[in-house]
Amino acid sequence: MEKKKVLFISQEITPYLPESEISQISRHLPQGIQERGREIRTFMPRYGSVNERRNQLHEVIRLSGMNLVINDTDHPLIIKVASIQAARMQVYFIDNEDYFHRKAKFGDSKGKEFEDNDERAIFFARGVLETVIKLRWAPDLIHCHGWFTGLVPMFIKKVYKDNPLFANSKVVYSAYNDAFKTPLNSQIISKIAEDGIPKEDISVLSDPTFVNLSKLAVDYSDATIKGSESINEEVENYMKQSGKLFLDHQPTDTYIDAYSEFYDKIL
Repeated sequence: MEKKKVLFISQEITPYLPESEISQISRHLPQGIQERGREIRTFMPRYGSVNERRNQLHEVIRLSGMNLVINDTDHPLIIKVASIQAARMQVYFIDNEDYFHRKAKFGDSKGKEFEDNDERAIFFARGVLETVIKLRWAPDLIHCHGWFTGLVPMFIKKVYKDNPLFANSKVVYSAYNDAFKTPLNSQIISKIAEDGIPKEDISVLSDPTFVNLSKLAVDYSDATIKGSESINEEVENYMKQSGKLFLDHQPTDTYIDAYSEFYDKIL
């Protein structure tokens, strides 16, 4: 029987970024799922704070070289890869000079969030999916971690739904206690619509707050997980009332088994 394929998309993974709830889960969950007999791929952004030399990142030339057009501007897509030897797993990095060479993830040292976080999230979502297509790797399940991956479910279900690699993919979205404070750029709907998505399908983003982006992610996912013990109450209620499969927050020592069983239920 062919191994089930699980694609992990995360906004942060340790040891490339400091330890946090998301980065810890995104590091250990893929390894645990791989050890339970599934095939995995893992993606994160290549922020400027990722030390390329220490972590031995190198560019994958055969995957790089594509341009993604966002807001009428070409942005080169660069793909890098590194290995976590102890886990026997690779991590793919989505890189672009315009979006990911600044040191901080989502805002400056004074706490002001980047005005182009909307475009960075669009670029990351599309960059991952275009790279998976180049890999010719058809994921059975796609697990998104954190708000920065919140556009991925919509892109899979609206833009890439006719691609045979994603035709049967199930999407899981994990919501965390990682809210941004300033709404994303008000033009985000127009920028996403450039990919042929009807504006009414993403109308919730007419007010692009953390809560509304989370609701969009839930709407286009097949299942949701409460990733943090405490998350935004409105988002949690929306997940529970969506009618989709829902997994409550899991303890640190048992979450990998719980997630693995949840994947079986979804698949």
